[in-house]
Amino acid sequence: MNFFEAILMGIIQGLTEFLPVSSSAHIRIAGALLGQDPGAAFTAIIQLGTESAVLLYFRHDIARILSHWFMCLKGKDGSEISQRLGSEDRDASLGWFIIVGTLPIVIAGLLFQKSIESGLRNLWITVLMLIVFGLLLWYFDAKSTQTKTIKEMTLKDAVIFGIGQMLALVPGVSRSGGTITFGRALGYTREDAARISFLMAIPAVFGAGILETFKSLGAAGAASGFPGWGATICATIVSFVVGYLVIIAFLKIVSTFSYKGFAIYRIAIAVIVALLLITGVLAPLAGPSV
Repeated sequence: MNFFEAILMGIIQGLTEFLPVSSSAHIRIAGALLGQDPGAAFTAIIQLGTESAVLLYFRHDIARILSHWFMCLKGKDGSEISQRLGSEDRDASLGWFIIVGTLPIVIAGLLFQKSIESGLRNLWITVLMLIVFGLLLWYFDAKSTQTKTIKEMTLKDAVIFGIGQMLALVPGVSRSGGTITFGRALGYTREDAARISFLMAIPAVFGAGILETFKSLGAAGAASGFPGWGATICATIVSFVVGYLVIIAFLKIVSTFSYKGFAIYRIAIAVIVALLLITGVLAPLAGPSV
């Protein structure tokens, strides 16, 4: 991968990570059109750039949640177990909910790592997931109420959000798309469903990115088709800058408009990729076939 391709990948990652359109699907498709699948390791590492943008944008919320979580854990509000778990502090309880919501993707990622890095990267699976979750997002966004906020989040909701995030291990589902779709199904407002999606992704994405970074330092990384550190670092920096700008714009857009446009976009991209697969321009598990 040359630096032009790395910059392109960083732009794609930054533009699509926070939108419910699947950044991993776009990286997978772009890589195929460029003649290579950059691999799950490259995808996980450059997500560190976009998640760093989340840390910067939500720094005050994150600092508040962490400080309240640690204070409750130490027993600031009392020695009862329920109090230490944040029963009397919404910020502390939100910290616990983020932890609970992270567990499904961690467990599934460890159990199905080989499938995630190989078979699930089949472009026909990506096409199917783009369409299915595009339709689900369209339906739930149109039919569900907009009454619940992040302050009303429950443990049950955290588990459901976590399942939505777990499904994003399959390219085409979308991490934000899965959590936002499930959030809208639960009746959360469009903006709060997005905020929960951003916050819940932080430990999962950083964990995966750091793990893949260490793996890619060795021979195993080279053997898996890792494109190299120069290109990867370049793409990560670009994804950070673009991602920060996208967060600002996205939260303004969803506070005014529905997710319908994103759902239509997902389906349109799926149709285009399907046509490229049918005509032989793309191969399901490789780059362009011509």
